[in-house]
Amino acid sequence: MAEKHLPPSTRPGLLGGHFIKFRRRPTEFLTELSSLGDITYFRLFRNPTYFLNHPDLIRDVLIKNNTKFVKGRALQRAKNLLGEGLLTSEGEKHLRQRRMIQPAFHHARIAEYAKSMTEYAERMSNEWRDGEVRDIDKEMMGLTLQIVGKTLFNADVDDETDEIGNAMTTLIEMFDYLVMPFSEILEKLPFPQSIRFHRSKKTLDRVIYEIIDERRKSGKDEGDLLSMLLLAQDEDDGKGMSDKQIRDEALTLFLAGHETTANAMTFTWYLLSQNPDKEAKLKEELDRVVDGKTPSMEDVRDLKYTEAVFAEAMRLFPPAWAIGRLAIEEHRFGDYDIPKDALVLLSPYVTQRDPRFWDDAGEFIPERWEKQSIKEAGQKFIYFPFSRGVRSCIGESFAWMEGILLIATLAQKWKLELIPEQKIALNPVMTLRPKYGMKMKIRKR
Repeated sequence: MAEKHLPPSTRPGLLGGHFIKFRRRPTEFLTELSSLGDITYFRLFRNPTYFLNHPDLIRDVLIKNNTKFVKGRALQRAKNLLGEGLLTSEGEKHLRQRRMIQPAFHHARIAEYAKSMTEYAERMSNEWRDGEVRDIDKEMMGLTLQIVGKTLFNADVDDETDEIGNAMTTLIEMFDYLVMPFSEILEKLPFPQSIRFHRSKKTLDRVIYEIIDERRKSGKDEGDLLSMLLLAQDEDDGKGMSDKQIRDEALTLFLAGHETTANAMTFTWYLLSQNPDKEAKLKEELDRVVDGKTPSMEDVRDLKYTEAVFAEAMRLFPPAWAIGRLAIEEHRFGDYDIPKDALVLLSPYVTQRDPRFWDDAGEFIPERWEKQSIKEAGQKFIYFPFSRGVRSCIGESFAWMEGILLIATLAQKWKLELIPEQKIALNPVMTLRPKYGMKMKIRKR
């Protein structure tokens, strides 16, 4: 393609095009690109990449012409960890798997999960002490890990939380390594990163297969996701899932079910600590609706401001900060022809902070959701923290329920204050994490 037909871009580096710039500061790099137009271009070594930052273009990729695109290189490489799970599979296989898993996320089922969410949050609340400093990033990771273990697999992972959490963290932090050029070769060599990756993957495989094996031996239907996977049959051939298939789905949901919500919760506490007026308004709602008791599923519909706080945290700090798609055929966006095999990138982080679509875009204003509903913003394609279309997050309703209940359970008893020496920076890997953790002082209300 001739250079004059390319969208606007920034000056590439001497080695790898824009790879080093993108890798060092991805969210800042994409924000800078967005100032050049709705369609921009950059190059990762030999891979042409097109960044789209307009609701019409986002709708085009995720809805109107979704069959022209598959998951990008990052998630294709993630198959080495997640196998052919819901996150990485494509086409008919993905639709078939989604149909088999969907019943686990029906409204009635999620109502049952609510009890476990508040139970583990109450347990954490009872362990906290007034005036102590804790890394809230790690606290939320541990909490959501326990919840996903219990609600989706009816497994109490308390004793293995640190081991599993450390393995998950290692794999997330190494995601950049997995998508580097030639990583397929590098991971087979005895480099420290490769050794850590394989060790962490082995840990997670052991835990997941032990859970599957125990359940198969018991033959008991626990009514959770794992039981549904074991009992599920394909509509076409009536066959069930192999242990490998179940492992892939279980590990995918194990990872996605705790990692994303934990990050969203961490940034929620940070934003509340920086906006005491919003925190006070949240507390007023909790005193009125929950009134000191353990929150329940029935309370969620009345916790409107709590929901708005969580929605606003995910607007500013969406856990899935970028969405990549690989073009499997040529497609035209505006004035530009996107060639086959080009990478197309969308970014909830950038679009959800774009001042064209949001008033006071960089400010934490939960009240904005009183004027525009979450559903309306999603339909406009200016808000898509869970993606949209056939590849949207299957656990979205689970995540909303969990976020609201965890905030309600903890915030009515505790006030979290950022310690003065805590540095704040982003670490955009597979998910959007705080780079230096999030140490906060816990204060009794």
